[in-house]
Amino acid sequence: MAKHSPIEWTHHTFNPWWGCSKVSAACNNCYAEAWAKRMGENVWGQSAPRRFFGDAHWKEPLSWNEEADSAGRRERVFCASMADVFERRADLNAERARLWELIEATPCLDWLLLTKRPQNIENMVPWDGKWPANVWLGTTVENKFMAEKRLPDLLKHPAAVRFLSCEPLLGPIDLRPWMRKKGYKSIDWVIAGGESGHHARPMHPDWAKDLLNQCKDFDVAFHFKQWGHWVPAELLKETVPGNLVKFQDAEPVLMARVDKKTAGRILEGVTWDGIPRVAAALHA
Repeated sequence: MAKHSPIEWTHHTFNPWWGCSKVSAACNNCYAEAWAKRMGENVWGQSAPRRFFGDAHWKEPLSWNEEADSAGRRERVFCASMADVFERRADLNAERARLWELIEATPCLDWLLLTKRPQNIENMVPWDGKWPANVWLGTTVENKFMAEKRLPDLLKHPAAVRFLSCEPLLGPIDLRPWMRKKGYKSIDWVIAGGESGHHARPMHPDWAKDLLNQCKDFDVAFHFKQWGHWVPAELLKETVPGNLVKFQDAEPVLMARVDKKTAGRILEGVTWDGIPRVAAALHA
């Protein structure tokens, strides 16, 4: 848990528990698994236990809500950076029920529920038809295959905001068929970025640019989080040795491996910090 989170697109993070298991290519180099191991926690994998927390932990968001209410503002809470709220395990049911109650008790906080298991949402949330106004529902779509697999299970729900995390972006994604698909709710927000970490996979710049252009075409908020540990060499001011990186079905690009701070988060000459229009109005 972190008040004043360093994650660019949220104010705070809250974890109802720690631990998860891998389900797709985006999970291969999971930062949360690596962090848990550094903390001495063996909580990854289907057979591993999950780490739970006491009352003091669960009271923290209540304090954030009071502060936001007193200041007349709304704040975003990313839930959960070290877990997946919709992981199907019986030992998580009680904590999940406690989370739903906490969300309803903190109306000045917008809860960002990001999952790689959107197929489980319908059977796990207690809200039938009318969701709380402070729930933002998101799923990770790292490539075309995962977009086609996960989007139907996300976009059928009437959450206040529906968002996508295209990070790590591992291939081209065409969201246009889903931007205003008949019979589904709209995509309100796209977060995109490259992978970081020792084993980071490069992101082709065209993949990020295309997502940006799709969002522009359909007036969808766009947030570019980072290049990660690989950045097009032409974007660096100082001379850094580049490597010609080959991509499947895309032109090779001269990329440089650098730290995240050096790589930055500039795309097409701009820092993209978009938030959904409905949220922009609430936070004004």
